[in-house]
Parts: sequence; C-alpha cells; structure tokens
Amino acid sequence: MHNPIDSGFLHPVRVALEIVLSDDPQHPIVMRYQPEHKLETRQKIVKDASRRVRAEGLNGAAVSAVMKAAGLTHGGFYKHFGSKDDLVLESLRQGFREIEDTLVHAAQQSPPGEGWKGIVRTYLSLKLCEHPERGCPLAALSPELARADKKMKPRIVAELVNYKSRMLPFMPGQRTAGKERAFFAIFSTMIGAVEIARMLPDRAMREKVLASATDFLLRSF
Repeated sequence: MHNPIDSGFLHPVRVALEIVLSDDPQHPIVMRYQPEHKLETRQKIVKDASRRVRAEGLNGAAVSAVMKAAGLTHGGFYKHFGSKDDLVLESLRQGFREIEDTLVHAAQQSPPGEGWKGIVRTYLSLKLCEHPERGCPLAALSPELARADKKMKPRIVAELVNYKSRMLPFMPGQRTAGKERAFFAIFSTMIGAVEIARMLPDRAMREKVLASATDFLLRSF
C-alpha cells in the first residue's frame, strides 16, 4: 500500500519543524526556525526591554521578565544576546530611535523653519511626561547613564551623537555652531523640566512646569 509519509510527501513538514521533545531544562525543545523568526523575536525582546528600562530604570530589564514577556525561557536569552549589558544597550538604542522618530515627525509637521518648536511642544507634552516608557531615555535615565559602567560609555555617547545629528537640522540658527548651541540649551532645559515634572504628584503642577518650560523656550530663540 502506498504510504505518503514513507514516500516523502510530508518531508518538508518534518524538516520545517524538527522537534526533539524533552521535559528537562538541560535538554530543551529544539526547533528549526527561519532566520526572520529569530530576528523578530530579538526585536520583540528589545522593544519590551526598552519600555521597561525607561519606566523602571536600567535594572528594569531583568532577563527573566523580558524573556517571560516574549514567551520564552530564561535559558533562551543567550541565543539572542551575549550579556545583559548587550540587552541594556540595545534597549537604549531602541528608546533613542523611538523618541527621535517621534520628534522628527513633529518637526516635519511644523511650518518651515519652525521644526524646533514642534519638537519642544512634543517633548514637553503631558502625554510623554506621564508615560516615560514612550519618552526620551535621557529624561528617564540621565543620572543612571552618568554612573554606567565605563565599558558602556562609548556606546552611550555614540547614541547621544546620533540623537544630536537627527535633531540638528531642525534647530534654530543659521550655522552649525549656532544650531549645536541651541540643541544643548533646548534639550538640557527640556530634560530637566520633564525630570522635575515627573517628581510632582499633582497633575496640575506637572502641567505648570511643562507649560512654563515650553513658553520659556519658544520665546528664547
């Protein structure tokens, strides 16, 4: 009798899954996935860790927590990252990319020459202030980043340089030097304002701090 399994009819299915069953953590289930699946899983882990780090601090990216959120075991962590520091740095990079994209979009939606005003209004919005997991890593983590391990500092600085490079085209000023001065003045003010506002338990007070900083910056350039 013709057997479709013996004939190789289901061979692609067996190759795609290749499962070795085990109920022992020392002998985990082994599955063959496409490279895209591993990349998607890594990105899912990084996005979750990025939100946790901005909301809870650098220690918020606990390996067990982020792996559980991704539906994976603790042991699978090292298939994606060399160390926890690698995950922290990747999560910071993700956080910077998210806020950069948000601010660039706000700048591009503003009238010509007023992109920096859109950046100020967006950065100092109550929404981002009350949701640090969606906001700027600098406003959430500056003191911790200043105390970060020396081995991490060069990569953190590289992210800051890239941040400045993406914001600079929208800063007020005619020359690069003037735009850089504006960048440091504007972002230092915004970071400090958000940090202070987040300390305050009363929403009306938070709004007052953010509105005062916004008004000050918009009248200063």
